[in-house]
Amino acid sequence: MPSDLATILRLADSAAAAGGHVLHRYWHEGVELRDKSEIGGKSYDLVSDADLESQSVIANLIAEEFPDHALMGEEDLVGDTGAEHLWVIDPLDGTNNFLHHVPHFAVSIAYYRGGVPTVGVVHNPITGDTYTAVKGGGAKHDGNPIDASSVTALSSALIGCGFYYDRGAMMRSTLAAIEDFFSHDIHGIRRFGTAALDLCAVASGMFGAFFEYKLSPWDFAAGQLIVTEAGGKVSDAKGNPLGLVPSSVLASCPGLYDAALAITTKHHPA
Repeated sequence: MPSDLATILRLADSAAAAGGHVLHRYWHEGVELRDKSEIGGKSYDLVSDADLESQSVIANLIAEEFPDHALMGEEDLVGDTGAEHLWVIDPLDGTNNFLHHVPHFAVSIAYYRGGVPTVGVVHNPITGDTYTAVKGGGAKHDGNPIDASSVTALSSALIGCGFYYDRGAMMRSTLAAIEDFFSHDIHGIRRFGTAALDLCAVASGMFGAFFEYKLSPWDFAAGQLIVTEAGGKVSDAKGNPLGLVPSSVLASCPGLYDAALAITTKHHPA
């Protein structure tokens, strides 16, 4: 690994741990969550002091080391997506799990060089699970190399999915895709509510594939690199490359990608 990328990885890892420490503290002490949006009179998109403090700690650590690097994050960090050096931060992916005390949420940090995802870290502060990847250097779980599944039939696979906050047409599209997957005799569907960790589940061979019809770039920035470095494939749910804009996402082991893509494309919302 080039020494500059080793430095970036160490910083991303330590920043994820620092942000995770903030979340761990709030997890035990409690936190008040506030609405970020209203959909149909009901709130689904939440933010808390835990998100904001975690992001602040992460951003400060990166800025101290690389003051000229751009920062893009879920909580109002608007970085230049055309910057040569860009960090994409999700300080708390899985806020609803956090709210309901489900110990399945994560800090996600990605470093892009020249618009290309180059380093990624996803860290669960409750379990301690940490997934990392460096472009060209493979993917790891707690320091051990991981590989995507080698299954080649949907009938041998467990599929992960996610739901966007929309409870209308997009949810119906997701449910239709799930029904289609079941018609191919998959082993089952799992919906864990943390896209960054769902992508890591594909990378580590637990899921044969994962899809969601709308995610923000900070949700998938680190996870997509971890999947590809583990030998998997990632695109939007119609087969197009992912950018740094909100998008549908399909991640899969190589042997299932075409079959999964046929289903997610068929039911993709307009």
